[in-house]
Amino acid sequence: MKAIVGLGNPGLQYARTRHNIGFMVIDRLAEMWGADGFRDKFQGLCSEARVDGEKVLLLKPQTYMNLSGQAVAAMAVFYKLPPEDILVIYDDMDLNLGKLRARAKGSSGGHNGMKSIIALLGTEEFPRLKMGIGRPAGRRPAAAHVLESFTDEERETVKAMIDQGGDAAALWLRRDIIEVMNRFNAGEKPAKGGGKSRDTSPAE
Repeated sequence: MKAIVGLGNPGLQYARTRHNIGFMVIDRLAEMWGADGFRDKFQGLCSEARVDGEKVLLLKPQTYMNLSGQAVAAMAVFYKLPPEDILVIYDDMDLNLGKLRARAKGSSGGHNGMKSIIALLGTEEFPRLKMGIGRPAGRRPAAAHVLESFTDEERETVKAMIDQGGDAAALWLRRDIIEVMNRFNAGEKPAKGGGKSRDTSPAE
């Protein structure tokens, strides 16, 4: 069994915001794999799928971003999942819109959802997939940027990124995070192991 967690904030007002790109990828995976419906569980919305005979959990924490670790830790404890079997998908301002970057482990890089998960799992050693949302223009505050919706002009790029994120998560499930790094981390040297994350995305 493995689990894939997408980070975001609950509520319709946040549904299409940049901070919720993790939720969007989880919804894409549920569609790809014909997962059962999402149910309230582990302080989140949880669904299950079978992929090549393996049970896969799909989780969208509903605690708001800052407390994401509560849902992830509850799921991990219940199913006795080791951290290396939990893939976390979240937004990254230091990546241009549409770019992906996978890591085998690393710090939170300032992302509050990741800070919470690292604190409650007690380790930085779990795989993650960062989805580029770009930085705000001019002096627009970062907090406002991550909580605004994608624009109409960005729609096609975002759709393609969500599809790529789904493909990357599926590759992780069937292979490993190093394979994902080698295929999706454009412009980087082929990976031999997991390096530390250096994103500085804030989260609310």
